Amino acid sequence: MKAKFACADFTFPLLSHAHALDLIAILGFQGVDIGLFEQRSHLWPSQEFRNPRASARRLRRALADRGLVAADVFLQMMPDFMPFAINHPAAGRRRKARDWFRRSLDYADALGCRHVTTLPGVVFAEEGRDASLDRSASELAWRVEQSAAAGLVFGTEAHVGSIVTTPEETADLVRRVPGLTLTLDYTHFTRAGISDRSVEPLVAHASHFHMRGACRGRLQCNFKQNTIDYPRMLTAMKKAGYRGWIGVEYIWIDWEHCNESDNVSETLVLRDFLRAAAAKL
Repeated sequence: MKAKFACADFTFPLLSHAHALDLIAILGFQGVDIGLFEQRSHLWPSQEFRNPRASARRLRRALADRGLVAADVFLQMMPDFMPFAINHPAAGRRRKARDWFRRSLDYADALGCRHVTTLPGVVFAEEGRDASLDRSASELAWRVEQSAAAGLVFGTEAHVGSIVTTPEETADLVRRVPGLTLTLDYTHFTRAGISDRSVEPLVAHASHFHMRGACRGRLQCNFKQNTIDYPRMLTAMKKAGYRGWIGVEYIWIDWEHCNESDNVSETLVLRDFLRAAAAKL
């Protein structure tokens, strides 16, 4: 299996962005997953989107200088998932989320990146899951349409705390939104004790992958404790004809115990394991 590996720029938040990119190049990656996470990553959308195309062109030059390309642009509007969830009941919040999404498409296009990711929304208790899900599907459908018009691929990530936290809920969301693809990260399911076999049908809908060590109760763990069968996942990806990037996505944040790993070492260990496993397919 011919595999393309990317590393997230937000894996190394204690470095400057330039040094994080230097390190990603030194580690032998070709691609970079760009995090546009307001108040959390190196690159804040509120700053980058003042002139999205100019900002993206600067980043593209910085990547090219290091022999790197952008694999994904991942937009998150706040550290808390709720205030600007794409399915927020307040129309003004949804308008701002749409505006920033349009800007992320311009940004990705100027960056030379063909893939964008956002989160799928949350359940708002005051209205119930069904109403929140209907609005999420509507907003995701609009994003699929806008991305296609821009010549880009759009994926959403089922995650802890989102409106879709099981493989069945995620598959239902994909059915509701024609053309929707997934930025698929098994770890959010593994944390809940959900088996690889149960997650596997979602591989057919994936346009991007995030991979790191995880086990029951831990969204992120060192590879020695990892319980995800990555060779099995790679086999499923090959059977599905997957040709996109594989993002090695260790994070360092005081949430879900995700600041308890040596991200440099764990990134190298997982990268080498995945390379060797993919080479056997």
